[in-house]
Amino acid sequence: MPSLPLPLALTARLLPVAVLASAGWAMSSGPLAAAPATSAGKSAQGAQNTQDTASGSSGSTSPSAPQATAKAYSGAPAPCTALAKGTITSLVPGAKTDGKEIPSTDSTIRRTCSWNALKGFDYRWLDVTFEIMDSEGTAQKTYTQRTTEKSGGGPVPGLGDAGYSVVNLTTQDKQQTREGVVLIRSSNALVSVTYNGSDFETKKAPGTDEINKGAIKAARDAVAALGNGGKQS
Repeated sequence: MPSLPLPLALTARLLPVAVLASAGWAMSSGPLAAAPATSAGKSAQGAQNTQDTASGSSGSTSPSAPQATAKAYSGAPAPCTALAKGTITSLVPGAKTDGKEIPSTDSTIRRTCSWNALKGFDYRWLDVTFEIMDSEGTAQKTYTQRTTEKSGGGPVPGLGDAGYSVVNLTTQDKQQTREGVVLIRSSNALVSVTYNGSDFETKKAPGTDEINKGAIKAARDAVAALGNGGKQS
């Protein structure tokens, strides 16, 4: 999951929202059993049954292969309509609710939408990404790798099959930015949310609780959209 760039430093307070936006994000039934041999009085029939049983057993592994690629979701939902408008306006005051979708090399696998705005001296950035993996196992492996890399966070119960959130504070040119990241796995899909903010007047960042709760709120909307828009019938 790419890390979002920090908002512009103190000089950004003099620039319009359009300039801030342009400096934004350049930023996954068992095998068939062999038929049991039937008893028979004739030895020839018994031999035939034994042969049939061996033949059935030797081919019993192939039907299990499709299980490795079984998946609940076939494609990513439209990310810019994944969140409720009320969620967007509350988390990113002043932002257009339609957002901006980030170009993807394969929109069936990965789709991202971003919202950002400067209202007064308060800057907020939010993005939501859907990633569809080829199997639940692949999604679980990726989820584990990413949550290990972003240590210091904690679980997010009640969302998908597994959830994790972490909040970090950074400072650049004396300007603080606080960023929250939430990662949710639901079957073979990953939903990631990044939410950050800064105050260019005080140079302080929003509180940890505000950023964490905001990111989780967006994640709840996104997971709901995943179930409504990407699940196979």
